[in-house]
Amino acid sequence: MSQKRRTRADEPYFLIRTFAQLVPAGHRIERHRHDWHQLIYASAGLLHVWTERGSWIVPPHWAIFVPAGIIHSIRFAAPSDLRTLYLRPGWSGPVPGDCAVITISPLQRELVLRATRERMLDRRDPAEAALATLILDEFRQAGAPPFDLPQPVSPALVRAAALIAAEAPEAKTSAALARAVGLGARTLERQFLAETGLTPGRWRRQHLLLGALERLAAGTPIKQVAALAGYATPSAFTAAFRGTLGVTPARYFAPRAASQGGN
Repeated sequence: MSQKRRTRADEPYFLIRTFAQLVPAGHRIERHRHDWHQLIYASAGLLHVWTERGSWIVPPHWAIFVPAGIIHSIRFAAPSDLRTLYLRPGWSGPVPGDCAVITISPLQRELVLRATRERMLDRRDPAEAALATLILDEFRQAGAPPFDLPQPVSPALVRAAALIAAEAPEAKTSAALARAVGLGARTLERQFLAETGLTPGRWRRQHLLLGALERLAAGTPIKQVAALAGYATPSAFTAAFRGTLGVTPARYFAPRAASQGGN
């Protein structure tokens, strides 16, 4: 941890502020907002971040960017080693207007850990300013995995999404779902796609995948996870998981050093 003395007079010169905490499973951070952008990373554990516009799952080796002013809450599905970077608006330049899950490269991971040891990155210090710039550059180059679940905004589709998420009988088929919310089947499909970028069927599959990720991170046996996600066998679930994320569940949740041969 940095031994540098920091005072309130130094605040205008900070480019990045940081926070680190070990968080138990089941902990919640209720709805709040920040004046600075956030890059939230858990080197272990799994986060579920909610906003009014969507929800995001953040497994190990990924992070979520939360723009300044966005109201959000966080649920920790497993014990988590939390690291948060707060980026000064203005200095950080153009950023996404909504939350986004991004990849954390081995380099970015080391940069985040170094920044949290320093606690604050001051633009008057050449080394700290260079570290802050490199963190921002790595953030902008990061890829975005499919861990978001966009939420519709119109009342009828909000109701439809709630029925799908609850696995209600009314959501078993598109026709039944459309009747339940007072829309025609084609209108439901068209409007759902326009508001979320997904059809109701794809939204359902994404909802189930994100739920499966949470359960796997919490240690639920894969046989039970597969059944809850609607798969007849664990092997079928594993195949679907690998088709979406590129690796099996066991390899996905393995320590990164092991998955990369120690590099």
